[in-house]
Amino acid sequence: QVHLAESGGGSVNPGGSLRLSCTTSGLTMERICMGFFRQAPARAREWVAVMYSGSGRTYSANSVKGRVAMVADKAENVAYLQMHSLKPEDTAVYYCATSTPVRQSDGSVCSRDPSAYDHWGQGTQVTVSL
Repeated sequence: QVHLAESGGGSVNPGGSLRLSCTTSGLTMERICMGFFRQAPARAREWVAVMYSGSGRTYSANSVKGRVAMVADKAENVAYLQMHSLKPEDTAVYYCATSTPVRQSDGSVCSRDPSAYDHWGQGTQVTVSL
């Protein structure tokens, strides 16, 4: 049974940094898509970063580009989302999820659509405020 668990959320001041972890079990991190998504109150869930574990190639949303880095430790079955220069608009519950790679229109293999992801963690709250 696949299980994902996020950790590392918290409250930080604007400009601060956090590293979120996504610990996985019940799957091997070979040739799968992993993603970090977020959902703010009254807003739809949106993608933050996705990665194809086979190559390590990552993509990040324009709203966070240059401020996040996603990496995976396949030996430990953990994915990380390092975030810096955090802004109040980054406040949300952050989730990690996995899906099967499928060729996308831009040539990548990992969807940015949350509905394409089948396994989800419970989420971790990130709050950015003074």
